[in-house]
Amino acid sequence: QGFPMKMKAVEDQVVEDDSSFQDDENMADIKKLKSVGICTVKGIQMTTRKALCNVKGLSEAKVEKIKEAAGKMLNVGFQTAFEYSAKRKQVFHITTGSQEFDKLLGGGIESMAITEAFGEFRTGKTQLSHTLCVTAQLPGEDGYSGGKVIFIDTENTFRPDRLRDIADRFNVDHDAVLDNVLYARAYTSEHQMELLDFVAAKFHEEGGVFKLLVRKIIKSA
Repeated sequence: QGFPMKMKAVEDQVVEDDSSFQDDENMADIKKLKSVGICTVKGIQMTTRKALCNVKGLSEAKVEKIKEAAGKMLNVGFQTAFEYSAKRKQVFHITTGSQEFDKLLGGGIESMAITEAFGEFRTGKTQLSHTLCVTAQLPGEDGYSGGKVIFIDTENTFRPDRLRDIADRFNVDHDAVLDNVLYARAYTSEHQMELLDFVAAKFHEEGGVFKLLVRKIIKSA
């Protein structure tokens, strides 16, 4: 990873790692949560009770028990600015390939955040998304080691040949670049949500390997 190894935060702990969840009934419920991409205690915290009740096999009573167990493990209140500052030190930036653009963004595309690019047709959004598929794999500042990318495409605009051209610009191997990008075409909004569930599970299974998720979407006016 792009920062020194530290103890895993409680909020990022895998749910079955805690004794509160370790019996046969609870383990079955954990499998249900994982089937919809909820793999960590923080994932439980970030999901509403209504959404959890929509998970097949979870009753309102079970959801309350799950929320209660997760709440005991987390400090859901305030933290000091010093504590938050220490957490912010884990943030890294992925270059856009343009020094001037990076300056505008405060160093590039920031990790642990959502960056939305929008604009008129032919303003460079697709080119930026392809460039990031390559630059996310390159070692960067502050010890960033690079990593893999997931690309979800709703517009059918992803082109591997564009990655090859960008790889040439940065003098990196074509095959290695393509092999480090996991691609999926999303056909409906429902399909897209299913893919995001897979992404959440993938991020959990291969912690620290994937550094960027690119989601190309069409928004209606």
